[in-house]
Amino acid sequence: MDVRGHLGELVGARVERLEQFGSSHAWGLYRGELRGGRSVFVKARVDGAAGEGGVFAAEAAGLRWLGAADAGLVPEVLAVDERMLVLPWVESGAASASAAERLGRELAGLHADSPGEFGASWPGWIAALPLDNSPSSGEWGSWYAERRLAPYLPAAARELGRDGVALVERVMDRIGALGGPAERPSRIHGDLWSGNVLWARGRAMLVDPAAHGGHRETDLAMLALFGAPHLDRILAGYQEVAPLAAGWRQRIPLHQLHPLLVHVVLFGSSYAGMTKAAAAAALAG
Repeated sequence: MDVRGHLGELVGARVERLEQFGSSHAWGLYRGELRGGRSVFVKARVDGAAGEGGVFAAEAAGLRWLGAADAGLVPEVLAVDERMLVLPWVESGAASASAAERLGRELAGLHADSPGEFGASWPGWIAALPLDNSPSSGEWGSWYAERRLAPYLPAAARELGRDGVALVERVMDRIGALGGPAERPSRIHGDLWSGNVLWARGRAMLVDPAAHGGHRETDLAMLALFGAPHLDRILAGYQEVAPLAAGWRQRIPLHQLHPLLVHVVLFGSSYAGMTKAAAAAALAG
């Protein structure tokens, strides 16, 4: 694909400069400069990439859905089609403690805006894998087991081994007891690891969501999974606005089990140990 030419057509502006700075799975990442001086972020699909256009449609839908509750937390979708997603360019820097506390408070506000059911109205993706967003007004635990754990277990089974598969199956069998007090669905980012948080102008901006109606502890557990900066301040800000239910720390491994299974499927055995440890910790919690 002629990325530069397609970008110009999609946004209706002359592209003065386009530079690739990285890749993500099968997609190229670019910074573009448009006539008039506007900088844009571009994610473009390599021909034949997994998910085809559904990946960008899901990401755009998630950003718009999150932005409907808090427009300042996510970037505006400038343009999207089956081959490309275009967002404003964000000059990011280091996180500060004050920005982290602000993120915690704003995340609590976002979560307070309940969509009324778990799941979403669009087909989901997480990285290059389909994400079953089939909506449900029932309990979170059964939805999580059926839509976030069970779909990835067969593909992860070879790396996890029989003992690892058995651990995850025990978590699913006991999900009603392990999930903690009932919570109404929250509007969550769904893939909130530290790499999807950009720090700019004294606040955080969230990108690359797998957004859906879910459990609010899921976003916080994701922030902890790979070490978000100033996590203690994020949590402090969150607790000021919306205190978490008793036992939330013990439930962190339960919420991390889904992204870890995804990592096993995508990247192989290097994540198998972490996944089995999370399942064991969830059962012990």
